[in-house]
Formats: sequence, structure tokens, C-alpha cells
Amino acid sequence: MRDEAIYRDRFVVSDPSIIYLDGNSLGRLPKRTAELVPQVLQQQWGSELIGSWNKHWLALSTRIGDKIGRIIGASAGTTIVCDSTSVNLYKLAKGFLHRDRSRQVILTDRSNFPTDQYILQGLALDASQDGELRRICLDDVPPEYAIDRIADALSDDVGLVSLSHVHYKSGMALDLARITRLVQDRGAAMLWDISHSVGAMPIDIEKSGAYGAVGCTYKYLNGGPGAPAFLYVRSDLQDVVCNPIQGWFGAARPFDFGEDYSPATGVQRFLVGTPPILSMAAIEPGVDLVLEAGISWLRSRSLGMTEYLIEQYDVRLLPRGYRLQTPRDPIYRGSHVSLQHEHAWPITQALIHEHMVIPDFRQPDTIRFGITPLYTTYDELDRAVDALVNVLEQRQHLHYPRERQGVT
Repeated sequence: MRDEAIYRDRFVVSDPSIIYLDGNSLGRLPKRTAELVPQVLQQQWGSELIGSWNKHWLALSTRIGDKIGRIIGASAGTTIVCDSTSVNLYKLAKGFLHRDRSRQVILTDRSNFPTDQYILQGLALDASQDGELRRICLDDVPPEYAIDRIADALSDDVGLVSLSHVHYKSGMALDLARITRLVQDRGAAMLWDISHSVGAMPIDIEKSGAYGAVGCTYKYLNGGPGAPAFLYVRSDLQDVVCNPIQGWFGAARPFDFGEDYSPATGVQRFLVGTPPILSMAAIEPGVDLVLEAGISWLRSRSLGMTEYLIEQYDVRLLPRGYRLQTPRDPIYRGSHVSLQHEHAWPITQALIHEHMVIPDFRQPDTIRFGITPLYTTYDELDRAVDALVNVLEQRQHLHYPRERQGVT
């Protein structure tokens, strides 16, 4: 029996005929956010002016951070909202590398999200003559063997391993706890990017012992386009690891306006500049919805829906040339299902323009279908599968160019 998307009416769904399966890129707008933002603009900024810093705004980074901490299995005071995922990755990666200057090799997956790789490339170049980025391949082995590939690549000069918990393209989920234990038993720091798992699947980051984690808030947390990100730092490392970007909000007494930097204690030291209040305030309603629903319920519903979509793939899509890229084993599956096809880009355009089904495309041949358990329905999955069949049977994809354009 199909369960209902009982939180769907808490989101703005302006056109129910649009099948939105791209919440793994940009989540829907919570109705509470639509109510809150005008209040922040008109009352807090418009009427209360600078007084809102003390009354409303200074506590936002830590208050929302602690709520996200509850979602990822972290204690209060270990998670904070700030900057972008890329900037946070840079701060923690460089800070962790500085703890042992004799181990300056960084290890990552060669198919990791590009911005993560770019940040790590820059750090390897900047580290020293011993700096190096080593990239291993985790997308050509069954997910249960990824840990063996990582184990083989660890050596005494590796100081940092940085991986994504859920792969942005395939939806493959790594064994976060086992990999963390392996890496840190070998003397390296483990830094996770949990952007594609936070809010959709259980994470016990504190129990894993990982040094740190970063993630975004605009996917399954529904924080809005370009919303500020968050970072987690293990409590015993917060006053040991340095923030390489010494901004005034990370200082011990920022409003003393001293000439020399002295870092704040705790996770506060990983702040940098003045926080973007309007976009930060918009994060909280989506986080509150995830907490209200509970991660166990969200994960159960996500697995049921991804399993259903894979079953439909076996019956209706496999015979038509689509190939499943996402792991079948639920232990290794995130909350999106990816299909490959040689005509993936024009198929994606036909889905959007002919059938009002919105997935997204990833180079060179992947179509992703995001399952956001708060608001995605089984009827939407049925319509998406129907559309995937009809696009090919009616050759609708031939009406669209194969060259990519704009946001995908």
C-alpha cells in the first residue's frame, strides 16, 4: 500500500501538473519560509533595523547549526551555518592538513563532485613541495568494495581523505562509519561532504568519529537557492584546528575591533565574515520540517520510493535502452535514482517541455530523479516513468538539440 506525502501541503506547489523530481538539486519552497522572509524584511530589518542583530540575527548561525546537528547525529555546539560548501570544505581541509605537516597528500574520488576536487587541487598545490592530490576510482567497483579501494590507497603520507557520502551522479552511498574508522586508524583525517544525504538518510557523524563534515542546505533541507551551507567539527578538535580564513566573525571578541586576530573558542571560530541574514533565516523552516518528520520516517519513505522506481525500471525502462546507474542494494543507495542513456540530454529536454516532468541531467549521459520524501508522490513517479517511455516511443527527443544549454 502506497503511503501519502503527508508533508506535501506544507510546501508551495503552484502547479500540481508539474512533476518536480529535482529536489536533490533545489528543494521546494516551504510555505513557512514564504511567510517568514517578508517578516524578516519588513519587521526585523524594516522596523527594528540594527537592533535586530542582538534581538534576532547573531544567534542564527549557531541555532540553525544545532538543529542541523540533530539531523546528522551531532551534539550541540559542533555544527554551524556559514559560507558555502566550497568555502567550508577549504577551511576544514586546510585546517586538518596543518595538524601534521609531514602528511600533505590528499586522497579523494576521481568522480567526486567537481568543486570538491577543485578545492582540493588548489590545497595540494599550496601545501608544500610534498603536497599532492591522489584520486582513486570508486565508480567502477561494486559499492561494497569501495572501502577496499580506499584501503589500498592509504599510505603514511596521506594526511586527509575527503569524500562525498552520496555520489552526486550515481546516488551511491558509501559506508561512512567503516570508511571513517579505516582512514583515521591509518592516521589521516576524514572529511565528509554530506550535501546529497543530509535530510534524506540517517547520518551519525559524531559516532563515526570523523574529524569534520560539510554540506549544503538547499537540497533535501529546502533552504532556498544559494542558501548558506554548514560545517561540523568534532568537539575535541575545535580549539586545536585553525581556521585558515581569519575573518572578524570568527574572532573571540569581534566587536572590540582589535588590530590582531584572536580566534573564538569552539565551532564559532570557523565563521569568517558577516553572515547573509536574509538567506540564512530562510533555511530554518525547511530544517524544522525535517526534524518534525524525523529522519527514520524520511529514510523509510525514500527507500520505498526509490525501490518502486527501480522496479518500474526493470519492467518498463530496461527494455527500452535505459541503464540503471544507482545501486540496487538499499544500504548503498541515497535518495535519487539515476538512469543512463546515450540520448540523455535531449530526453531530459523532452521530459520537461513535452511532459512537464523535471529531473536533471549530468554529463555525459545521466538523468537523475530526486526523491524528496517530504513532498514527492508515487503518482509523480508513475507519470515520470510513463513520460520516459513515451519520449522514446514517440521519438520526441529527436526534436531537441544534443548540445547542452544553461543550468542542467
